Amino acid sequence: MGKEKNPRRVAENEARAKLRMLKTSPQKLNLLAQMIRGKKVEKALTDLTFSKKRIAEDVKKCLQSAIANAENNHNLDVDELIVAEAYVGKNLVMKRGRPRARGRYGALRKPFSELTILVRQIEEQA
Repeated sequence: MGKEKNPRRVAENEARAKLRMLKTSPQKLNLLAQMIRGKKVEKALTDLTFSKKRIAEDVKKCLQSAIANAENNHNLDVDELIVAEAYVGKNLVMKRGRPRARGRYGALRKPFSELTILVRQIEEQA
């Protein structure tokens, strides 16, 4: 008997990977998401490898996960994948503080974000 299979949340020619609780602000993470959006996956991986941003390594891992999902779970061709969507969301904000002069209190916010990467298989025009 068993349970019915869940319907796919993405199209047949797409695969997705999500990374949560990244210790960086969404604004900084969005700079990297903009950099890879719409590119072929090989070019996006190269750009992330040579990026000087600290969080680029985590974004690269998420992209590699999306590529692996496409290849292993959905039988898509890796050479024809592009980064269709890469979007950033807010997550937890840790609130910390620091004592300041004259008895005041300086608030420190330590934001976390999440990243979703969607890769899509396209047929190359020859």
